[in-house]
This record gives sequence, C-alpha cells and structure tokens, in this order.
Amino acid sequence: MPYKSLKVLLPIALGVAFSACSIAQEKHYEPTIESLDSHPLPQWYADAKLGIFIHWGLYSVPGWAPVNHPDHDFGTSDYAKYNPYAEWYYNTVRIAGSPTEQYDREHYGPDHNYYDFKTTFNEKIKSWDPAKMAAIFRDAGAKYVVLTTKHHEGFTLWPSKVRNINQPGLHASRDIVGELTEAVRADGMKMGLYYSGGFDWTFNRGPIEDGQDGEATKPETKAYGDYAFDQAEELIRLYHPAVLWNDIDWPKTGRPLQLMADYYNAIPDGVLDDRFGVPHSDFTSPEYSKLDQISPKKWEECRGLGLSFGINRAEDEKQTIAPQDLIELLVDIVSKNGNLLLDVGPEVDGSIPAIQMDRLEKLGAWLKQNGDAIYGTKPWTRANGTTNQVTSEGKPVDLRFTQKDGHLYATLFGKPTGSTILLHNVTAAPGSEISLLGDAGALKWKQKEADLEVTLPSTLPGNYAYVLKLDPAK
Repeated sequence: MPYKSLKVLLPIALGVAFSACSIAQEKHYEPTIESLDSHPLPQWYADAKLGIFIHWGLYSVPGWAPVNHPDHDFGTSDYAKYNPYAEWYYNTVRIAGSPTEQYDREHYGPDHNYYDFKTTFNEKIKSWDPAKMAAIFRDAGAKYVVLTTKHHEGFTLWPSKVRNINQPGLHASRDIVGELTEAVRADGMKMGLYYSGGFDWTFNRGPIEDGQDGEATKPETKAYGDYAFDQAEELIRLYHPAVLWNDIDWPKTGRPLQLMADYYNAIPDGVLDDRFGVPHSDFTSPEYSKLDQISPKKWEECRGLGLSFGINRAEDEKQTIAPQDLIELLVDIVSKNGNLLLDVGPEVDGSIPAIQMDRLEKLGAWLKQNGDAIYGTKPWTRANGTTNQVTSEGKPVDLRFTQKDGHLYATLFGKPTGSTILLHNVTAAPGSEISLLGDAGALKWKQKEADLEVTLPSTLPGNYAYVLKLDPAK
C-alpha cells in the first residue's frame, strides 16, 4: 500500500475490524457457489499465521533440479527445460536436452524408469520418525502442516484403496499421511492435506514442454474425474484434514462443488484454497509472490526455503532465503492479512536437510520471543511505516504494523544505529506504555507532532526484526 500520513490516537485506532467469523454450527452445505460462499473463515486459520508445507515423494530420491534459472514463471520460453522445481523432475527429465535429462542419464543410466524410484523410496522411509518431524515443525512455530498426499507424479503417500487403472499399487509402503497426521495433532497443530487434482502424469503423461501452459496435459476423462473425486473423499473420510489444498485445477469431470460441500459438511472448520478451478475459496494462494497492501480476503503465500518445493541438493546458501529475509517475509505477510505456508523438502528418508533446519530453528527462536506480534493479530489501519533510522549498511529501517487486544505492534526491519528512533505518523495516547518484546523494561518516549520518538535500550534483543509494543493508556 502506498504510504499515507495517518495521525491516529492509541488505543482508538486499534479497533479496526479484520475479524473472522465463528463457524456456524449444524449448517449443511449444498454443492452450489452460493451455499459454499456462506462458509465463514475459521478463526483458527485466521490466527495461525504460519504453516509448514511438505513436498515429499518419488522426486525426493534424485532430489535435483537446475539452479541457474530461478524464475517461477511458466510463461518464459525455456522455463520447462530449466524448471527449478525438483518435484517436477519426472516432467523435466522427459524434455530432450534438459539438464535434468542429462543428470538422470549420468546417475541412473540411459534406460532408467522414473517409477523405479519407488523401491528406494519405500526402503528409505522405514527409518522415518513422524514424531520427530512434527516436533521440528512445532518448534519452528508452525500452527498447521500441509502434506503433499499426491503430487503430479501420481504416487500417493497413503495406501489408497481407490485403484489407479494405469499404474496399480503406486503408493508408499507406510501410511505417511496417517502417521504424520497423528503426530502433528499430538503436538497441538492442525493437519492439512495437499492433493494434485489438475495434473496426474499416470493418466495423461505429457510432458509439458516449453511454450505450453499445461492445459493439454490435464486429464479430463470421466475415469480420472472419478479417481480424483474418490481419492479426495477417501482423504476426507480417513484423515479429516483441517486444510484441503488442491493444486493446478480440479477435473471438471470430478464434481468439484460436490467435493467442496462434502468437505465442509464433514469438517465445518476446514478451509479450501483457490485452485479448484471454481469461483469459491476460503483464501487465495499466491506462490513466491507477496502483496503490496492489506487484502480484505484472507490469503496465504506458499514458497520454499529455496527455489524448489521438493528437496534440491544442488541448492546451497545462495539459493536459500536468509534468516532475516525469512522473518521479515513472515511479518510483511501477516501485516497484510496473510499466512505464510513455508515449504520444507525432506530427504527421501524424511530427515530435514541441515540448511533447512537452520532456517526453521532461527524462525522458531524469533517467534518464541516475538510471536505475540504475529499469532492472533489483525492488520492495523496500514501495513507499512517508515522511520528516521538506517542500518549500518545504510538501508532504511522500515516498519510493519499488526494489532491485537488493544495493542499495536511495530516491527523494525533492520537494526537501528541510533539510540532513539522516530516512528513517522504514529501518535500514542498520553500515558501509553511502550516496550520492546524480549526486553523487560518500559521505554522512554515522547510525541513530536505527528511522529513518535522512542528511546531504545543500549542492547537490542536478538539479531533482527525488533518489535515495539504500544500498550493503551492506563
């Protein structure tokens, strides 16, 4: 949102309403847009702010994609050949002359069949500990988890009883969906499930090549529509997911409105994303893309810690988001009425790579100190603000605002170099108490016309993204 000068007294300004509706009890949903649109956004989802996405499948065995084409734009002419998404390995390996084809031939031979990775996958997951995985996500500060139950490759992470007529038995040897669901819920988080409804390369093999948008490879037969519908219904019945996260599209033969109604009737406080190809959703889902201003409708950015969702062992620090950037990304998203669905790409055995663990641990430590400015908050009258301060690198120290329970939180992006900081166009009510999360003492402050000057402690808690809390007047 473009910066606007707003002189607002606290705590009066903290009453801006971005509240989610409570779930109506005993409501029955019909397979119509009008009925589905009456579904209120559950408060748990509005308050959660941070979820963990997990991309884990046969593509985790090779765990490779080129890193010299960082765009996530399928519209570019050579995107398919240099696709940085490792979870698209099966598509990219079939494109003649692609780096992935060359990598596969060098490591697995000229006659390698992608689906032979199933043997390695099932062997490696024998050592997987779902409780350990769930604890990592809990400690990172996540409030919900979304697992890829079936990606475009068609391999399922649960022993589906819905028969794949083209490739029977294409599922994991363990019920990864069920085991992780139990562990996630035991750690107090919500469990959501991703399903690739739009693409299934066991039904329409493709590949999608440069210059194509993928429409020609979306299976739309009645057989696939029934298959996708029956599998999604099975997931709802067996695991009761708090989020049903579809990808790409839903087959028109797959009764999308009926599926949505069945989901809400089974799980009234569940949420649906906006990728079912119909004009209904509980939230929108931009990918590797932020918003410039506060959105009235709930939204959720999904992105990987690196350039890929599935593990890509070719990535290193250069391709991985820096801790400060990750934390500032979360704060920016939350200030604009969004959630961050942060993706982890496990190793094939379910362990989390060291570079991803580092980011999760740093994020969790920051949230442990500053989570009061994130969880359960609502946007303020504006998301962005400025100060008179700069960092030691000469970058401006900007602000992001959130509010909760009559308190305003102003998060500083960057470490100030001065002992005082001027928050432009913020006016505190007389007698307000101002503090810094992670520091016990009250801070001195004074009003300078439209700006608020705060004296900072000599030592700031933490390394980045410092949060000022403005309490209402006593």
